[in-house]
Amino acid sequence: MGGFFLMRDGRGERQEALRAARDQFTRHGFSALVERHVPGWTIMHAPYITGGPELVTESGDGFAIAAGTLAYDGQMGPAALKGWLAESKLPHFDQSKLAGQFGAVLHQRGRTFILGDYLACFPLYHDSELSLFSTSLIAAATALPRVTLDRQGLYEFAFQSCVLGDDTVLSEIKRLGPTQIVELTADGAQIHRVSNPLPHKPSKASLADQLSFHSRLLHEVVEEQVRHFGDNIQCPLSGGLDSRLVLAVLRSIGCKPNVYVYGPASSLDVAIAKQIGKAEGFDVEWIEKDRYRDIMPDEFPEQVARNFHENDGTPNFGGIFDNGGNSHARYKRHRGGSLAVSGGCGEIYRNFFFLPDRPLTASAVADSFFSRFDRRDATSTMFDPCSYTMRIRDKILEAIEQPGNHRPLQRPIIEQIYPRVRGRSLFGREIGIEARYSPYLLPFLDRRVVAEAMTVPQPLRPAGRFEAQLLNSIDSSLARRPSAYGHDFATPPTLRHRLEEWSTRMRPTWLRKKSYAIQRRLRPMSDEHGGLFSPEYMGRVIDLEFPIMRRYFHPKKINDSGLWRRIACLEYFAAFLGSRLSAP
Repeated sequence: MGGFFLMRDGRGERQEALRAARDQFTRHGFSALVERHVPGWTIMHAPYITGGPELVTESGDGFAIAAGTLAYDGQMGPAALKGWLAESKLPHFDQSKLAGQFGAVLHQRGRTFILGDYLACFPLYHDSELSLFSTSLIAAATALPRVTLDRQGLYEFAFQSCVLGDDTVLSEIKRLGPTQIVELTADGAQIHRVSNPLPHKPSKASLADQLSFHSRLLHEVVEEQVRHFGDNIQCPLSGGLDSRLVLAVLRSIGCKPNVYVYGPASSLDVAIAKQIGKAEGFDVEWIEKDRYRDIMPDEFPEQVARNFHENDGTPNFGGIFDNGGNSHARYKRHRGGSLAVSGGCGEIYRNFFFLPDRPLTASAVADSFFSRFDRRDATSTMFDPCSYTMRIRDKILEAIEQPGNHRPLQRPIIEQIYPRVRGRSLFGREIGIEARYSPYLLPFLDRRVVAEAMTVPQPLRPAGRFEAQLLNSIDSSLARRPSAYGHDFATPPTLRHRLEEWSTRMRPTWLRKKSYAIQRRLRPMSDEHGGLFSPEYMGRVIDLEFPIMRRYFHPKKINDSGLWRRIACLEYFAAFLGSRLSAP
């Protein structure tokens, strides 16, 4: 299933809102929308855009629908939902049999529930009154009569490339959290609270035993979905570690996926992927997104509008101002209902935040990693750096289920911040868009894999030591091939690699907090996501005076093209909302 939308029947202007949501789902690329009803609520749902196992089933007077990618007890499609529907007694159910990232609606024994995956990675949006739920942010926004910009959400999107926690860029729309299961009744919605713990003690097993266990676990998690697709699987490959580990697991279970790489001809990723393919005897599809097509300025508005709707308005990094290459690549990943596999979130095995091995407060983590801004980019009337970072601190504590705890956190607890906060927000937004097209597998965000990764001892995390040895234990041939790190993964990381990470870990928090601002004052900055930013292109899609975003930012002073692109994306989104948008 590609997506769904639910609205309470008693809501004013209901038909107009449902029509707006239906129109928006069509603009996303969905077709064959189905409407059904439960007491007090209307549900619309649509199948995957390019194909895949249907996530709809009916049994007696019950039914289940899901969006995203879901497996239950090793089954996918209707069989998975039928098994879940038969065995669960919501709001209680056996989490151990569920896999994937998804949102689901289950109706059984006269009761209806909405819930998501264990870490709430797949985004489920709802309004403040709990009168509508949607897998589409734009559909939720267009179904509401009025919306306002959320200041914290705007700044997080601009500075962090995604919005953290349950927030969005709109105050009236939130994401359903990992501890929430919603019951729909004829009188409204009721939230049931659950706890989703993760291990917080390092493993004491030998390294050999840990590697053996993690290898078997990855094999199990990947195989239960892959076996439903045969070789109809799309797998990335680069010069890094995460995608190679996914490919190794696929090969270990006898799968021969279509392997692809992104990048220009000069890219090290492209060179390494091609070299690996040649040495290992498989083809590597090379996709140059930037060279997908030449586009004239007059064609740009139509392309950006298409990008905007296909990417649900505010995708990570604000990437809507390209030539259509990103959408072209996405269709290739999901062609023919393929299972698209991603190495995203492989950092769960590493020291992602490059923090020292000692207890730290949530404030220290926020200052060290989530303070990537120069306060001069934002207007002083709207942006308060202290309040901004304090809110991120609070989101971190809420995510690890320790609200209000300002004491130092034990180091294993800090590792949970990556999957619960960074992974959920960044990859969750990606998952919500990708999984509209066909199933999308991120094994490193599977609940079981994340849980066990939290037990990897700190000394094994730096420089990808544990993950590299895990790769080597699964596929030593792939591990021996060159990498972008300057060494292969069958041997220990080089001294240079270790020193680079060590220098960041040892940098004091106050300096890390200021690092981005210092770099910005030394030179212009950019990122790899690009776009067509010249006035002859951008002037056709936004007002270059930024009439809405200049209340929050100083766009003309910004010399970071990635930040400027994200602010331009916000300007485009705000202009799209038009009269529906109220001033905060």
